[in-house]
Amino acid sequence: MTTTTDGTATTAGAREHARSQAGTITDTMPVVPASRWPNPPAGVDPSRLTWAETVPGGRYTSKVLARGTRLRLRDVTGTACAHVLLWRSDAPWERLNVADTVKVPWQAYLSTGHPLLSDQGRALATVVADDSGHHDALCGTSTLAGNTAKYGAGVAHSDTPAGRELFTLAAAKHGLTPSDVAPSLSFFHGVVVESDGTLTSKGSAGRDKSVDLILHLPCVVAVVNTAHPLDPSPTFDTGPLEILSWKATSDLDELLATVDATDPEYQRAVANSEDVWSAAHF
Repeated sequence: MTTTTDGTATTAGAREHARSQAGTITDTMPVVPASRWPNPPAGVDPSRLTWAETVPGGRYTSKVLARGTRLRLRDVTGTACAHVLLWRSDAPWERLNVADTVKVPWQAYLSTGHPLLSDQGRALATVVADDSGHHDALCGTSTLAGNTAKYGAGVAHSDTPAGRELFTLAAAKHGLTPSDVAPSLSFFHGVVVESDGTLTSKGSAGRDKSVDLILHLPCVVAVVNTAHPLDPSPTFDTGPLEILSWKATSDLDELLATVDATDPEYQRAVANSEDVWSAAHF
C-alpha cells in the first residue's frame, strides 16, 4: 500500500510541497531560464546564455539554436559520450551528413576547425575549440540489438538505453520521424583506425574536457549521452554531460573573417551556408 507524509497527504499539502521545490537546481536538469546557471563560462554575461543543462548518463536532450550560437559540451567526470545530430530548424529535411563531414575535409578525426556538414554541402557548425581530441565520426551511436546483447537491455527507458532509441524520441519532439535519424557524431570517446582497418576504442581524454561548436545556420540540436558502441567496459558507466550555449554572433563573424585562409573545401561549405542564409534574410 502506498503511504504519504503528513505534508503531502492532502491536495493543498502536495501543492505547497511542489511549490517549495521551485528554484531548486540539481546535478542533472535543465536550468530555465539559462541565465540562472550558477557557473557561466568565463567572460560570458549570464544574460547571453540560451541553454544550460546537465544530462545524466543514459538520457538525451534537444534544443533549437540560432545561427551564431556557441555550443559547449563538457565531459564532467571523464565518462560521458555525447552523440550529436543536427537538423536545420528552418528546413529540417536538411541534416548532418557524417559521411561528408569526414570525406569533404579529407579528415576522419574531429578537432578544432572541422566543419559539420549537411547533406546539401553546407556547414551547419564548425568545431572552434577542443581540449579533448577523443571523438568519433565513424561508428555512429549504439543500437537496440547491440545494447541488448551487451547489457541485457537497450530500450529508451531502460538503465542501458541505446543511442538510436533516444535519438528517435528527441527527433519526435521536433516533428521528425525515425527515418530522419541519420548516423551521428560522438564526442569524448575516441576511435582510431588501425593499419589493418580495425576500429579501436581509445576511450576518454579524462574529466573536465570540452568541445565548442559555432552554428552557421539555425539548427535543431539533439544530444544523447549514452555509452559508445565500442566502449570496452562490460558495464554501463556513462557519466554526466554539461551543455551550455550562448549568443556569440561576434565569434561567428570572426570565424567568417578568416575563411579565406582555410582549405578550399571548407570555404565552399561556408559559402553555401552564407548563400542560403543571405537569400532568406535581408
